[in-house]
Amino acid sequence: MALTQFFIMGMGFLDTAMAGRYSATDLAGVALGGNILWPIFMLTAGITMALTPITAQLRGANRVHEIGALVRQGIWIALGASLVTVVAVTQAGTVFQWMAIDRDAISIADQYLDAAAWGIPTVFVYVTLRYTSEGLGHTVSPMVIVAFALVVNAFLNYAFIYGRFGAPELGGVGCGYATAIVMWLELLLMTTQLFRAHFRRTRVTARFDLPNIATIVNIFRIGLPIGLSSFISMAIFSVIGFMVGTLGVVPLAAHSIAGNINWATFVIPMAIGGAASIRIGFTVGAGDYAGARAVGATALKLALGYALLVSLLLVLFRHDLVSLYSQDADVLAIAATLILIIAVYQIADATQGTAIGSLRGYKDTRAPMIFALVGYWVIALPVAAYFGFGDYGVYGFWAGMAIGAALVALASGLRLRSTSRNDSRIKQFSGL
Repeated sequence: MALTQFFIMGMGFLDTAMAGRYSATDLAGVALGGNILWPIFMLTAGITMALTPITAQLRGANRVHEIGALVRQGIWIALGASLVTVVAVTQAGTVFQWMAIDRDAISIADQYLDAAAWGIPTVFVYVTLRYTSEGLGHTVSPMVIVAFALVVNAFLNYAFIYGRFGAPELGGVGCGYATAIVMWLELLLMTTQLFRAHFRRTRVTARFDLPNIATIVNIFRIGLPIGLSSFISMAIFSVIGFMVGTLGVVPLAAHSIAGNINWATFVIPMAIGGAASIRIGFTVGAGDYAGARAVGATALKLALGYALLVSLLLVLFRHDLVSLYSQDADVLAIAATLILIIAVYQIADATQGTAIGSLRGYKDTRAPMIFALVGYWVIALPVAAYFGFGDYGVYGFWAGMAIGAALVALASGLRLRSTSRNDSRIKQFSGL
């Protein structure tokens, strides 16, 4: 799971770094497009993420044969959600016009989103099958698929950005076309997994089902808070990105580099939280509540140890890291300083990401959503705006985010401790 997340983040790294090598404006445009695409994607596709803990708990309870019907309804949800997402991202130009951001960057962002939209329906079905596979405890195949997709994405980026191998030279917009093609590829490869033994046992291909309202509502009950939590956490970065964009292309480019490195360091804690969700779900399904509690505690310790080590490495190698993204001296100077703030920020980020992932294993998804809403939007955003539009510029925005992440981490950790020790709450959430 860690490698899967790493390869997924690697695609974002390639888009940002390769567009940045083309020009700072293209880097800013791709970053703006991502600020729209990925929060909306996490909101809508995050609903089907409920299939991971649901599948894990059913597997722990030896009821694998019931999973197939849930997956079929999950695909209906994915198709509906993908249509909403396509409409949202293709109309993003209206949002951009409200922002006092460089016109050239806006044009690139708008075209990038229009291109990427061609792959959205397929990637929604892909992630539905991927979440199910991970809930079944089979995580290697999704990793291999995404690793291959990363290589293809690099090739296509090079072709479309720089006009190689007979492709048109599109600059940052080429990243959008590369992304769409890779989304189709991921679904094609994932469908081959339906014929493997672990998927066949779920009976997912046994029949065709029309939408079942009761089942869809049950998935929504668990998945919507997951999607909203992901959206809340990612959308705050989008809003901050828009605010930074008003400061100019150089601060926005530096902010984009810093954000990309932050996401790269978050890969491992995200994977630890995801793995804990699966293991906790399995042990809850098996009735081993003490085992589930041990998984959560171990995951938090592992994530915190990792975060402390990575913080040190970020401080030591910050100049080398940012130089991978751009050759602009002004951009590099700001980005290198931002890494110092990220070194502190990602300790809180790793803790909250792992705790929230663990809570999903219990199907405890509503409380983390509230924590994220209050921590990021009620507290972090006003603080970030105050310092960012004051004397501290882009550094103030990141400082505000660090405060919000610390509060979410504290609340999520306490909630995990409470839920893991409350057998009646665990039984109520599981519904088994």
